[in-house]
Amino acid sequence: MADRSLIRIKTDASRAFQMRIAGLGFRDGHVLVHRAVHEAFWTFPGGRAEIGETSQETLKREMIEELGVEVKVARLLWSVENFFHYEDRDWHEFGLYYLMDLPARFPFHPTDIVHRVVDGHELEFKWVPATTAALRALDIPPYFIAEEIETLPESPRHLVWRDLN
Repeated sequence: MADRSLIRIKTDASRAFQMRIAGLGFRDGHVLVHRAVHEAFWTFPGGRAEIGETSQETLKREMIEELGVEVKVARLLWSVENFFHYEDRDWHEFGLYYLMDLPARFPFHPTDIVHRVVDGHELEFKWVPATTAALRALDIPPYFIAEEIETLPESPRHLVWRDLN
């Protein structure tokens, strides 16, 4: 693999910046989520953007790497200036969240882990009900998505989200 130029800056021992692109894929009233198995929290599939690729190219690349399938990237849902604390750092993340279509051959089960892969860390994927209550029950940042999952924005919505402890 060629050298990758991820959009990530660690300014000092306590602060960092990254650009992350994620997708929300739906099936049968459920949304796909994933987590690194060593983490307690879940998130929406995606990853860090690379210099020289568009956000849609990032999402397509990440889904091939993580899911082994090509997705169709649909409309942009949210652009988020996300501030949070993780691994002893205060993070400033610029995130883009897209609606995406997964191919029908990607597995679906309403309660089981449907896919595992090692991509830096071991990741596991599952489908959860696409409801505010189900997402609130998970630890799934950024937390505003749980409040909007049942009524996705018709046009892109920009927000600043602060989740610093």
